[in-house]
Amino acid sequence: MSTETESTPPLEQHLEGLHRLHRGKVRDIFAVDRTQMLLVATDRVSAFDVVLPQRLEGKGKWLTSLSEFWFDQTSAIIDNHVLETDVHKMPDAIKQHAALLEGRSMLVRKATPLKAEFIVRGYVAGSGWKDYQKTGAICGHQMPAGLKECDKLPEPILTPSTKAPVGEHDENISVAQLAHLIGPGLASQAGAIALALFEHAQAHCAARGILLADTKFEFGLIEDKLTLIDEVFTPDSSRYWSAADYEPGRNQDSYDKQIIRDALEATDWNKQAPGPELSAEIMSKALARYEEIHSLITGQPR
Repeated sequence: MSTETESTPPLEQHLEGLHRLHRGKVRDIFAVDRTQMLLVATDRVSAFDVVLPQRLEGKGKWLTSLSEFWFDQTSAIIDNHVLETDVHKMPDAIKQHAALLEGRSMLVRKATPLKAEFIVRGYVAGSGWKDYQKTGAICGHQMPAGLKECDKLPEPILTPSTKAPVGEHDENISVAQLAHLIGPGLASQAGAIALALFEHAQAHCAARGILLADTKFEFGLIEDKLTLIDEVFTPDSSRYWSAADYEPGRNQDSYDKQIIRDALEATDWNKQAPGPELSAEIMSKALARYEEIHSLITGQPR
């Protein structure tokens, strides 16, 4: 159980009437009843699988709003777990904390999560670029020779990973290992849907001057039916770039938390908890990127 002090933000302290089942890197999960849970997006920031000591005020609301938008946009491709996003229409135990939870909470159906994360990559970036430099492949997918950093791939690829506990690092696995982990039928079905979701979002973003470089999905089973869960296409799970500024051969300026990753990479931090504190300027720029990508994707003003 985590220790709560006077410095703990109110949202992350004990909420009367709500039982916290799990505290993740960014999201907290609360029990509602036998078939429902409450997902709350806090303002915590994680990088390299470590929760950083600072918070981005309001970040959880941008994440929730974007997920809500994308869950609606992709509902024709796959069912999702969302039941309600208006706290005033949720059970009384939740409504009593409306001031804290409004805009950052989703009432969802309980699911049995698959034991893997589904990462889809459309460009050679991040850990994929590092892998390519060493092996000429990305997570086991052989790539053409001569690709530059952030080049577009011939086609999107699925690069699944394990799901590590908070504070530990996810590990990339092959598609064959994925099939062994969750079964070949589920692996094939979820993998195909992950690619379809990615291509759908890429098209939506391209029409708005945005390049979706890569993203991460989580799936679960609800009454044995594959369902999209957790978050979807947020800046915490996705890498977004400006199409107008895109230039292969260098790292791109991202509409996501890459500014935080880059700042951390410039330190001598060993990527173990606790993380270092970053400047107010870096944190402010990061929050502005969350706000900007939300506006560009949804068409809503900042």
